[in-house]
Amino acid sequence: MKGIILAGGSGSRLHPLTLAVSKQLLPVYEKPMIYYPLSVLMLAGIRDILIISTPRDLPAFKRLFRDGRQFGLQLTYAVQPSPDGLAQAFTIGRDFIKNESVCLVLGDNIFYGAGLQKLLLESRRKVEQEQLAVIFGYYVDDPERYGVASVDRSGKVIAIDEKPAVPKSNQAVVGLYFYPNSVIEVADGVVPSPRGELEITSVNQHFLDQGRLHLQQLSRGFAWLDTGTQESLVEATEFVKAVEHRTSLKIACLEEIAFRSGWISGGQLSELGDFLGKSSYGAYLKKIANNVESQAY
Repeated sequence: MKGIILAGGSGSRLHPLTLAVSKQLLPVYEKPMIYYPLSVLMLAGIRDILIISTPRDLPAFKRLFRDGRQFGLQLTYAVQPSPDGLAQAFTIGRDFIKNESVCLVLGDNIFYGAGLQKLLLESRRKVEQEQLAVIFGYYVDDPERYGVASVDRSGKVIAIDEKPAVPKSNQAVVGLYFYPNSVIEVADGVVPSPRGELEITSVNQHFLDQGRLHLQQLSRGFAWLDTGTQESLVEATEFVKAVEHRTSLKIACLEEIAFRSGWISGGQLSELGDFLGKSSYGAYLKKIANNVESQAY
């Protein structure tokens, strides 16, 4: 399975913060925002990843991550000339995806929960073994702001509505999607909506019409944060800070995920800690490396 992070757009709701820098490079506590969606792909065991961004911002992502080798990844990059909708990610990424399945995650979405990796791996299995499309739902009080999934008592998706005036449920469809390879062909057939965008809802509707759309609900114990406004950006920072201080563990630590997954060695982890100098993040990496080495892992 391949992974795509869509990190484009102008971030106009965050102006003036985003006048000179990509929204996805803004800090959420001690890490750039894009670390969080990238960690989701890594937890799903995905190592071949495409980052899509604007012509202005793409060089900054390349400076941040280079080719991804330090995380045991293979990163490539592509330009989205204009923000023409989420479904455009699959046409831009056609040559990258090739004949594999794909997971798309939005660059401003943060996911957290103790059982998150299990859900991600199960979603990947449903795509690869059952050829289903998997979307994620999260209960919200204001569903009219989102794409909304309606499900029957068995949990089967029966309707998808984009920002409905009268929502049929409170299950917002969040920015994480798993698809079989046929999504490329589906995206090719999407026509622009009245607002001129290639909507991901149209892609989901196709799989729904085929009876191949599965909703994975993020239930109690999971957190989903969309960092598209100043208020939500502050809330996300406070949330990450609180969790990390209470647990003494870091959320979305890419180097740690790579190490725990066996993609890099303890020595490489320690070197990455040294590279980050006197920062608390670098000290955390060296602490993990030293503890593991002393326990003969």
